[in-house]
Amino acid sequence: MALSKPAEFLQSLVLTYLERLNSRPIRTKSITSCIIASLGNITLQNIAGAKMIDQDSVVAFGLFGLLFGGPVPHFFYESLESTFPENSSKMVFLKFGIERLLFTPFYQFLSLYVLSRFEGKSHEDTMKQIYAIYWPILKANWQIVSLVQFFNVKFVPPMLRVLFHNMVGFFWAMFITYKKRNDDFRRANTVK
Repeated sequence: MALSKPAEFLQSLVLTYLERLNSRPIRTKSITSCIIASLGNITLQNIAGAKMIDQDSVVAFGLFGLLFGGPVPHFFYESLESTFPENSSKMVFLKFGIERLLFTPFYQFLSLYVLSRFEGKSHEDTMKQIYAIYWPILKANWQIVSLVQFFNVKFVPPMLRVLFHNMVGFFWAMFITYKKRNDDFRRANTVK
């Protein structure tokens, strides 16, 4: 039985992606992260009923994905696997703990800071916003994303962890956009 055209296309796309992931992992993960982060931002803006897409925000999320969202998790997961190559239950929990308690706080701060700067905010305004939303976002990440990240560390092959991380990031980008927009709205409507 022959595959249908859409199935053949999908199969070809997956094979091409895996080949590129093998031959040029950082570039492939960076481009993939750029696309996913941009789509997450656009999706939330559409869901929120934006009359016009905030292109600065889309570009900020895309640039973050390209420059940080692919490479930073790539090197983190690669270092984690080379440092702790064993996959026993004890090692999985250790990797998970390192990911949640060390990497996540750092990466969350990095993403909030860089996104705000890419959106054109000053360092001072960026730090004020981070001060207002960092802890609630980090707690939400620990509460909402931990189970999914445990699955990522336990079951997803190391080669595909950044892709999985970025797929989760699609929804997380929507959440961050929502929180940042609420904070921007609150600040704009606060009497000075």
